[in-house]
This record gives sequence, C-alpha cells and structure tokens, in this order.
Amino acid sequence: MGLYLVGETIDKTRSHYLAETGRLVQLMRGIYVDRGDDVETTVLRHAVRIARYLYPHAYLSAATAVLLGPTRDGRLFISGRRNQRTRLRGLEIIQNIAPDHPAVASAVVGDGMGEFRVDVSAIRQRFLEAFRLRSEHAASIDDAMRAQIADRLVEEYGTPQGAADALWSLARENQWYREGEQAERYLLHCPAAAPVRNEAALDLTVAWHGAPVGHLTHDGFEWRWRAQDWRGPPLIRQTTPGRLPPFITALLPEGWLASVLKNRDERAQLKSGKRYMSNITIVDDPRELAGFPADVLTTPLARFKTDGIFTGRYEGPGRGSLQDSFERNLAAIFARSDTPRLSGIQIKAPMFLAEDGVLRPSTGLPFTHILKPAGTSGFEILPTVEYLSLTLGAAAGFNAPAMALVPMPDGMPPALIVERFDIRRGGNDTRMLALEDFTSVLGVPTEAKYDGTIERVARSLRSLSTAPEEDLLLVLRRAVFAWLIADGDMHLKNLALLKIAEPGSERFASVRLAPLYDAVTTRVFPRLERDRIALKLNGKDDRLRRADFKALAATVGIKASDADRAIDAIAQSVGAAAAELTVPPLIARGSPAAEAAATIRRLVAERLESLG
Repeated sequence: MGLYLVGETIDKTRSHYLAETGRLVQLMRGIYVDRGDDVETTVLRHAVRIARYLYPHAYLSAATAVLLGPTRDGRLFISGRRNQRTRLRGLEIIQNIAPDHPAVASAVVGDGMGEFRVDVSAIRQRFLEAFRLRSEHAASIDDAMRAQIADRLVEEYGTPQGAADALWSLARENQWYREGEQAERYLLHCPAAAPVRNEAALDLTVAWHGAPVGHLTHDGFEWRWRAQDWRGPPLIRQTTPGRLPPFITALLPEGWLASVLKNRDERAQLKSGKRYMSNITIVDDPRELAGFPADVLTTPLARFKTDGIFTGRYEGPGRGSLQDSFERNLAAIFARSDTPRLSGIQIKAPMFLAEDGVLRPSTGLPFTHILKPAGTSGFEILPTVEYLSLTLGAAAGFNAPAMALVPMPDGMPPALIVERFDIRRGGNDTRMLALEDFTSVLGVPTEAKYDGTIERVARSLRSLSTAPEEDLLLVLRRAVFAWLIADGDMHLKNLALLKIAEPGSERFASVRLAPLYDAVTTRVFPRLERDRIALKLNGKDDRLRRADFKALAATVGIKASDADRAIDAIAQSVGAAAAELTVPPLIARGSPAAEAAATIRRLVAERLESLG
C-alpha cells in the first residue's frame, strides 16, 4: 500500500506491531509507510490524503485548490481555524486562517489508493486568495494560475465586469476589500494559462452511432466539453461552465437504476456505464467503440404480437423461487458496463428482440426494445395502464411506438415491451438519430422536470423544429390528450425532440416533436386519485376547460379556428376509442387492470364535458 493512516487504513494495534517488528516506519503520530519505500515520493504522492487526515476541518486553498496536490517544491496550502505548519519529510502543509464566510466546493482527488472527495476553495475565492497581502498562500498562485482562474470566471459570468461583480459580493462578505479591488483590476487584462490535472481526472470519448463527436473531461473539480472536429451536426452543448452538458445529464440513470448502481455522482455513473439512449456511447478508450453492437432494429415487434400480446419467447430475468428476487435478478444485468443505461424513475430493462422471436437483455447485444415490468406497492398494473393509454394515443392519431404486453414467468404480472423509435431500422438505414428530452432542451436539471409549463415547451419548440407550425399544433393536441386521459406524468422528460441527420451533413434534416411515449393515466393508482397534470397550462394544473387550451393556442401563435378543429378532433377520437377500451385477453375480467380500464373510460367521459 505504501501509506498507512491509523483509524483509516490500519488499526492502532497492528500499526504499532508492524513498526516494532521493523516492517513499517512511523513518520509522525498515526502516519506510517512501508520500510524500504521511497518515503519522500510516497508522502508527496499522498499529500492531500495526509492533509485531510491531519486537518479534517480544513479545505484546500490557494495553489493547492488549483493543482489538487502539492506544489513542485512540496508545499500544500490549506485554510482552517488557525495559522499552523506541519513538515513531513519533503512535504510542508501550510494552514492559514479561513475567512468567516468561505466559498467552498467539493473536488475529487486520486492518489493510487483510490479516489476521495475533499473541500477546496471555490473559483471566486481562490482568485481573491491570489491577491492577499503578505500571504504565502497568495504567492503560491503564479501568473499562469491567475490567468487560468480569470479565464474561467469570465467564461462563467460572461464578461470581465460580470466576473468582477461576482467577486465583489464574496469580498464584501469577508471584508476582503483590497483583494476585491486588486482582483477587479486584474480581470480587465488577464492572460491565459493551461489547466492542471490530477490522477482523478477523466477524459471520456463521446460517440454517436459509433463515431466520436467530442471529449468530456473532468479535472477533479468541474466538467468540460470539447467538441471534436467531425462532419456532423452539433449534438451536445455545454450551457453552464463547469457543469455536465444537459444532453449527457438527461441520459444518466435515475430512480430505481441509480439506486441499483449505487453511483454517488455523475463521475461514478459515467465510469460505470458505456452505452446509453440516443445511440450514445461514452468510453475511456476510443478503441473500445468497435466492440459494441450497433443498435439497429432488425426484428419489428409486429412480427411477434397478436391482440396486444407478445407471442415470442421471453428469456429475461424472473423472480425464481423467491417472491422478492425479481428486482435483484433484473439488477444483475446492469453489473456489466456494456449493458445500456436508461433514465427515468420506473423500473426498465434494455432488451433485444432476435429474428427467432427471443427477447433477451441487451448486454452485449443490440438495444432495440424497452421492457417495463410491473411495479410494487399498488403499481402492479402500471404496464397494462400504459398499454391502454398508448392505445388511446394511437387511436387519437398520435405517432406511438409499437408495444405489447409480455406474459412473465413465475406468476408475475404482465410487463410492457416498447419498441425504440430512435434507432435505425435495418442494415441499409444510415440516418443519424438522437432523442433529446426537454430537460436537456431547456437546460434544466432532471429534478426540475415538473417545473416547466406547456407554453415554455411550445416557445422553445417554435425556434428548434423544422416544421414549427405542425409541431405547435401537436403540442396543443398532446396537452388536450394528457388532460383527457388524466396523465399526470407528462413532464419535461416525457416530451422530447427526435433529431435526424443524414451522414456527412452538418445540420439536422429533421427536428420534430418525438412520438408519444410514457403516457399513463395516473389517477387509477392508489394515492393519485387527485393527481394533477405535470406541466401547468394557462397557469393551471387542474380543472382545465376549452378556454384554457384556446389561451395556450393564442399564446403560442396557433389560429383559433385551427385550435378548435384540433381540440374537437382529439375529443372525438379519444372519446370513441375510450368507449370501446378493453384490456387484452391476457388480463382477467374483474382484475385490477380491467377495473383500471373502466376507470379510464369514466375519466375520459367526464373530462370530455369540460371541453364543451
């Protein structure tokens, strides 16, 4: 191991014994190294770990906050409760008194013993630290580092003056007035410098349909996106300096899968998986790209579907002899990094439908279909309810994916299998397809998916769609449909753009509102009987009337006559389809799923009256 810290990597009794027998050398109380090791090299390599051990309440500051390690001359700078120095062979840890209101952030450091998190001065604070008077900490930040930090601040705040204003708010809070003046003066003509990386730094290659499109790097403190020089449309953009691009964030696991993977943060998630939706692959080594199968639909679900029931052979996980083991069996397929990752709260599994009708997990295979098993705690009928909701959507004229209910083994409730519409169809299809949900389009975090409005979705769609008038009308129709079927889950992640480009083209030939997906009548589930719509419309999320949809149309520029025709058409088609809505033969009469179909019919009938 090289370095031993009592209480962290070794216990007190064993460390004393090994030191007494000559196998370890004690450097100071609680810190040991292997006898025969190059002590100075070991200490410098693990300098940050040692500082965190000795000063658990301090944070890295000045040059160390930039380097995430000691300077070349062996100094490591921290800030804490008092002025203090500790010398340990070639390492000198220098602590000064922290300000009353420090701006601190978290960084990741790797030193050969694993990665760990440590608090560091945030960007604004470390720049102010560079201008402290008679300060060794300030002197540690050389011209190149100052220029690097200044560039980063200007990038974040837009202009040198904007960066200076942000610095002043922190300077006043800590009464660092002279530092604020010097920092503001410097920002008007700061030079440039190259960044410094540490062993925890990541450099990931992002590929689309197997072709590298750029690099995603993390220096231990923040993310950087660097587009690669390739012939194709711009797919990924970094909207906030230092943050993961929204397009990538939207691909990451959440909910059940995030808990299964036990990934603490975005870095861990991106290190544990390689394949994602939207034909995206993210790898450490570009040479890995050739080893992954292309996600191409070669077997349409329609070949193995009768009366809404999957007629192929399911070879995915079951629950075996233990009543509660299905989720564990399903989770086991995600242990391999080449199993595609999915976003969304609901339990899902990536599947491949082969030519012989066998449906199996996509680990090492193309990802062509999504399996949605039954939930728990009152959501056992969720797959059937989604099947019924999407059936109504198709009857209303929406482009909806192929789907079927899958009889599951071991007495489990039916699951839903849904065909992907964002992948190529057949070997001759050369299109480049990407699905971008509206959390990414609007640049909002995943947890804010319920915070938008239909109007905001429509406004952004007008500027992005290649057929804006058609898509605006489609948004109106989708809103009416969600209200009629009591879909309380049409949030920003369940609305998306489907982007399509031809090979070699530098722009998308088609950017359209994606087909209907994840539509569910939520009011049929326990404790959701009074569920409201996910995105407000005309300032309301319940008790909607025709006037509210007409107000939406007026706001986004749809003619009143066109809006009326669209509303009437949706009302007529959904009403007719709901009146005849029945569960597939797989579902028993009188079962909770059959009762849900009756509830949906009633809800639609009630809400049709609100449209006049």
